[in-house]
Amino acid sequence: MQNSKTKIKTLRLILGDQLNNNHSWFKTVDANVTYVLMEIRSETDYAWHHIQKVAGFFAAMQQFAKELQEQKHHVIYVKLNDKNNLQAFDKNCKALINKYQFTEFQYQLPDEYRVDKHLKTFTANLAISNQVVDSEHFFSTRTELGEFFKGKKTYLMESFYRYMRKKHHILMDGNNPLTGKWNYDEDNRKKLPVTHKATSPFIFSNNVTEISNELKKANIKTIGNIDSKNFIWPINRTQSLQLLDFFVIECLPLFGTYEDAMTPNEWSLYHSRISFSLNTKLISPIEVINKAIDEWKKRPNEIEFNQLEGFVRQIIGWREYMRGIYWQKMPEYATLNYFEHQNKLPDWYWTGKTKMSCLKHTIHQSLEYAYAHHIQRLMITGNFALLAGVHPDEVDKWYLGIYIDALDWVEITNTRGMSQFADGGIVGTKPYVSSATYIDKMSHYCGGCFYKKSVKTGDKACPFNSLYWNFYDQHKDKLAKNPRIGMMYNVWNRMEPKAKSDLLQQAQYYLEHINEL
Repeated sequence: MQNSKTKIKTLRLILGDQLNNNHSWFKTVDANVTYVLMEIRSETDYAWHHIQKVAGFFAAMQQFAKELQEQKHHVIYVKLNDKNNLQAFDKNCKALINKYQFTEFQYQLPDEYRVDKHLKTFTANLAISNQVVDSEHFFSTRTELGEFFKGKKTYLMESFYRYMRKKHHILMDGNNPLTGKWNYDEDNRKKLPVTHKATSPFIFSNNVTEISNELKKANIKTIGNIDSKNFIWPINRTQSLQLLDFFVIECLPLFGTYEDAMTPNEWSLYHSRISFSLNTKLISPIEVINKAIDEWKKRPNEIEFNQLEGFVRQIIGWREYMRGIYWQKMPEYATLNYFEHQNKLPDWYWTGKTKMSCLKHTIHQSLEYAYAHHIQRLMITGNFALLAGVHPDEVDKWYLGIYIDALDWVEITNTRGMSQFADGGIVGTKPYVSSATYIDKMSHYCGGCFYKKSVKTGDKACPFNSLYWNFYDQHKDKLAKNPRIGMMYNVWNRMEPKAKSDLLQQAQYYLEHINEL
């Protein structure tokens, strides 16, 4: 038998987005294995985060550490203001290795390029043995999307989505989609009826006052609001599963129908709001999908297939696809600026103090709840930033900071790619811009707005209208040949010279006075 003195003593690092208690690491309790979680400045300070985001991560980490300890695992938890906290993964791990004489270091594959590079550098210089293992969370590997699209110029999400459905036998009948049709997106674009009252959101009342006080003590710069005695987001697996149950029972029957709808009176609608739980790995994508499918099987007359398919596509389609793009294209992806936009983000993105109703409501909601759904992000805040020629770095910074579910791997591909078309078409086949017409079609924002949705120039003209045509005019060299938007150039080219000139002058005025809008 091996002498106990020669046994390997292992330190295992758990990141704040690796709170997966079903990971194989935790199947057995080993006295020679110690887990470490840490609250550090390198993570609170690399972006200007919403206070609910920081509090949510720290609360979930603390709960996870407590659960591991209850299962008899050895855990070291480094709090933000601990006197021995060196405020970085490498420095803290090195200090612990020296102090407790660990002979091996292990960590799970990080989801962020920044952290991945940091830990690779750290382990390359370690004197003890080290190992990196999979996080055991995603449907695909880091390199799978790149291998799937090898030799192809475009990375069509729909193709990858179908491949993932087939590979994992999800909603399939052999090699064919269960209903004979892959995608029901056209059924999921309805405006919320004026008199419709959505299901009240399921929220929690977690007390994170201690964490909030620690953030103040450390002078962590945050944005947004928090009720620290009634923190509404799930902070452990039990709560995450409760939120998932609520979604499939109460919201899934109308999820698809109204997933693109927007209203100033509802902030949650029929969305699942489980992305924070998913991105911290408190729950897994396979159990999320299975739960939704099981509920559909129980209530096929209440849950139409388009509701289910739209949700499944978000999880196994978009989420996996965006991660694949991230690992295929980083770090260069973070520097792409196809339109060479240089403008600053308007000041009111940080306050919500604008006269444009759609932006006012979406930004206020984001500051209040650290949340907005995908169409609010894409077609309100993202749409305006693109029309205003804002530098993608500015847009990335805002999205990464303000939303509780925003981690670099999922944020940057959605923002710089899908929203800002800064990648020149890697993610999306066209820029997602619109005038007031689309916003009015999908929302109830325009009715109470200071600006007039149908007015293009002059007093109280909706800024989206002139900025929309200005965008196409500014970028015709890069966009005119795009088959998906050629029709807009046909419309633009047929306009009278005076009408075009008036629109461009109006847009220029708004761009020069953007902080006053």
